[in-house]
Amino acid sequence: MAAFHVVIPARYGSKRLPGKVLRELAGRPMVEHVWRRAGESGAASVTIATDDRRVCAAARRFGARSCLTRADHASGTDRVNETAQRLGWEDDAIVVNVQGDEPLMPPPLIAQVADALAADAHADLASARTRIADSAAWSDPNVVKVVCDAYGRALYFSRAPIPWARDECSRIGGLPGAGAWRHIGIYAYRVGTLRRLSASPPCALERTEALEQLRAQWQGMRIRVVDALAVPEAGVDTEADLVRAEALLSSQ
Repeated sequence: MAAFHVVIPARYGSKRLPGKVLRELAGRPMVEHVWRRAGESGAASVTIATDDRRVCAAARRFGARSCLTRADHASGTDRVNETAQRLGWEDDAIVVNVQGDEPLMPPPLIAQVADALAADAHADLASARTRIADSAAWSDPNVVKVVCDAYGRALYFSRAPIPWARDECSRIGGLPGAGAWRHIGIYAYRVGTLRRLSASPPCALERTEALEQLRAQWQGMRIRVVDALAVPEAGVDTEADLVRAEALLSSQ
């Protein structure tokens, strides 16, 4: 298994669910569940990167290392980069970004994307995907889709239903075809890649789709995408998501 670090970007001021990383799930703050799962992945270190001292205080209480970052970062990638630079990691060190609102992230998937990046010297990032089998998910803009080439590298990410099977979709009303894949929002980077990404402003495609990985593609970076061996439940964005996650965690 490749050596890697995990950084958990945990912004306090979520627009849809303020303070969500500290909302309680099964008796623990949400970010603690993320931290515990990251710790089970085999990572050399796990750091919570946040813009708020309340999150740092919570991290101290449950024994996690935290890094207080700038509050004006445009994306989680930028927050992860600041953390990597402040901790002095070398350019070839591998860092996995596990979002602070993913309390059900499977530890094996964290290790899988790190291993995928380590095994592909020509890739700049690694991420994961899983098949889409129903039309509701395929048409949902909150479900990000990815199309890859023959070598497992991403061609494009979109909130739109891609690829659009022209003949089949016009005939059966928009059911996903065999090439429909959901992107799972977990990323492995080398520290040098993080620095390059954060040195560039958001690109037009990134702003249009509200997908930060498009900044990497805009710059010509190659993203290796693996078929997830363990598929996470959806992250937490709403009160309803909190209820669902609470039930799942309480049943484990």
